[in-house]
Amino acid sequence: MRILLKLSGEALAGDKKTGFDEPTVRKVALQVKQLTDAGTQVGIVIGGGNFWRGRTSENIDRVKADQIGMLATIMNCIYVSEIFRSEGMMTSVLTPFECGSFTKLFSKDRANKYFSRNMVVFFAGGTGHPYFSTDTGVVLRAVEVEADVILLAKAIDGVYDSDPAKNPAAKRYDTISIDDVIAQNLQVVDMTASILARDNHVPMRVFALQEENSIVKAAAGDFNGTTVTT
Repeated sequence: MRILLKLSGEALAGDKKTGFDEPTVRKVALQVKQLTDAGTQVGIVIGGGNFWRGRTSENIDRVKADQIGMLATIMNCIYVSEIFRSEGMMTSVLTPFECGSFTKLFSKDRANKYFSRNMVVFFAGGTGHPYFSTDTGVVLRAVEVEADVILLAKAIDGVYDSDPAKNPAAKRYDTISIDDVIAQNLQVVDMTASILARDNHVPMRVFALQEENSIVKAAAGDFNGTTVTT
């Protein structure tokens, strides 16, 4: 089985909201190690929101702001990769553009080679282009490397019909189709990513990262959250 795990940068920061919270990252690492030890192939995409959110700055050109965001995701992947290594895993960080000796250049063949060696593969730098989010990046990489499922680790425990922070009566879906997600504009991932997932039949599982053993449970399909079908 091959999974692609999407982590938010904010989740890595814990209560600090910015930078890194090493105990949080180590908990993620220990769960991923359980999966790789059992033979599951794991790819990871990490957002950059713990360092930079370009859309909040009105004084910087959008293209440049998005480029800063891409670099933030690379910093996150290098850091998390090293924590994973300290727990005994082999890792590699791939980017869609050259970063000197910091990372390797992404290709499907290279990613597959690393997966075959039981390495955790970090897909950093988004798509390599502005105007595309890490949501789109994770779905694009999932399609390219033929992942079986995308695991979306969030601060919220699934997909709701409205914002549960604003509506106490909001209903959580156990299962919902990607067509309904798009029709209701539920923002599981952004619209570009949603359409890409629909057209390429990539299912997603949405769950709360902070729940005990959440990644392992989501990978097994026996989890507290929402399955998005295609």
